Amino acid sequence: MRLIVRTLAIVASAVALGAPSTGALAQYTDRPINYIIPFVPGGESDIAARLQQKAYQDRFKREMVVSHKPGAGGALAWSQLNALPADGTQIMGINLPHVVLQPLEGNVQYRTDDLVAVYYFHYTPDAILVSVDSPYRTFGDLVKAAREKPGDLTFAGSGTNSANHVAHEKFNVLAGVKTTYVPYKGTGDLATAVLGKHVTGALSYVTFAIQQRGKVRALAIATEARHPAFPDVPTFKELGFNWVDGAYRGVAVPKSTPEPLRRQVSDLFAALNQDPALRRQSADGGFELIEVPYDKVPAFMAERTREYRDIAKRIGLLK
Repeated sequence: MRLIVRTLAIVASAVALGAPSTGALAQYTDRPINYIIPFVPGGESDIAARLQQKAYQDRFKREMVVSHKPGAGGALAWSQLNALPADGTQIMGINLPHVVLQPLEGNVQYRTDDLVAVYYFHYTPDAILVSVDSPYRTFGDLVKAAREKPGDLTFAGSGTNSANHVAHEKFNVLAGVKTTYVPYKGTGDLATAVLGKHVTGALSYVTFAIQQRGKVRALAIATEARHPAFPDVPTFKELGFNWVDGAYRGVAVPKSTPEPLRRQVSDLFAALNQDPALRRQSADGGFELIEVPYDKVPAFMAERTREYRDIAKRIGLLK
């Protein structure tokens, strides 16, 4: 986690909010940006894109269209990214650990190196959750039950080879328990499963806990310090686990995009990440903003990939 702090160094002053960046805007003229989200509407990726869309349109008086291409946990869209026009108007959301783990499984039509991420803007911290009337009132209660009944406790998550899947395996390893992961298509189905008690709980995010406030109980959160929205909920670190992680989101462009234009897209999203309203609404929604511009993406990806490959061994994707 060396590269991940709440806010890394702010990018060059050319993208500061005090003045529009002519370099970042030069390629867009009056054409709308098509911002493709590889998932169904309503999830965390869509919520983030809507905040960026408004910040872009308010700040630069230009149009950004958010569209969706769901399928195969994002793999459908990512396999088609490099066929899109490489002119800066076609931008796609990209998620970790998805784009590292999916190719390891071997059933997707892209490789991790095929995708050109130009900026990562936030992560949603992992959280372990149960329904508000669950008999498990603390993390300790949950772990005790899991140790007494190996394999019986079930946890919902969004998709396989996803951040929720990784979090579930991490929970099993760090807590020394054996529980069962139950994948769902998205956050809506996951909420139904938890609130309907079809599962013991969920490995999800702080964002989910905020959205379902009053209906679910967070037992532990994967942030450095206690989250202001849940001051009574311990962090995993407080509980003795080295766990500060979640789902990372950024934007990618087609691989044939010229180098200068890649940097311009990165600068543009860096500017959006500094928008005061976006920052406030992101924090309120449980998103932890980070700054990983184009030049820092390779080191960031290398760090994250090392950890994901370790998890991949535990879930059988790597021998």
